Amino acid sequence: MTREERLLAAVIDAVDTLVDDFDLIDFLHKLCDRCTELLDVSAVGVMLEDPGGTLQLIAASDEHTRLLELFALQHDQGPCVECHRSGTVRLNIDLTSPEQTAPFPVFAARARQAGFRATHALPMRLREEVIGALNLFDTRPQDLSAADARVAQALADVATIAILQHRTVAHANQRRAQMHAALTSRVVIEQAKGILAERWNTDVDTAFDAVRRHARSHRIGLIQLCRQLVDGDVGADAIRRP
Repeated sequence: MTREERLLAAVIDAVDTLVDDFDLIDFLHKLCDRCTELLDVSAVGVMLEDPGGTLQLIAASDEHTRLLELFALQHDQGPCVECHRSGTVRLNIDLTSPEQTAPFPVFAARARQAGFRATHALPMRLREEVIGALNLFDTRPQDLSAADARVAQALADVATIAILQHRTVAHANQRRAQMHAALTSRVVIEQAKGILAERWNTDVDTAFDAVRRHARSHRIGLIQLCRQLVDGDVGADAIRRP
């Protein structure tokens, strides 16, 4: 697909949130995929507020990024954390620059260990409400162009509107229930990834990619398939290994 077609596909993904069986986890993983395709970055992470206002990692494009984002939350520092607090964009942060990483040196060191050289953080916000942050990482020391920055913020805005719209359409307590379900689903996903990775003696990214492909090709919900793997209702041999 062309860049314009991929951007349109991202908007269509957001429109799909209006259906009853909206899967927040799958939607945000698709958002990560769209960002890596459209913006030519190495990795993407998405953080959202839980009902108590605490930032939580919900989706990441790969295992290294997931661990790095969890590290940022545990140490309460990093561009993503600051972006969520302030609601302002942080672009073209050179992770090798002591001056630019002075507010978060521990996070920057960990990011460099993971192989990243640049990072960007964009708020997921609508007017005054900030619900999370979209985090972009690059293994190359290059800036995000002005055009790509606009596309990145557009993707973050579309995702934000989609999430808030779904919450509005649903019952008033949907937000709390949805976030609780998302956090619970994340645990199930991690368990399923671990099971396949151990059975296949491979990395968790390969295992997760196989699960997502199987779920889509068989029209099964991602969380449903992961629960079946964890419960033993579906064996590892039923999943096609990449």
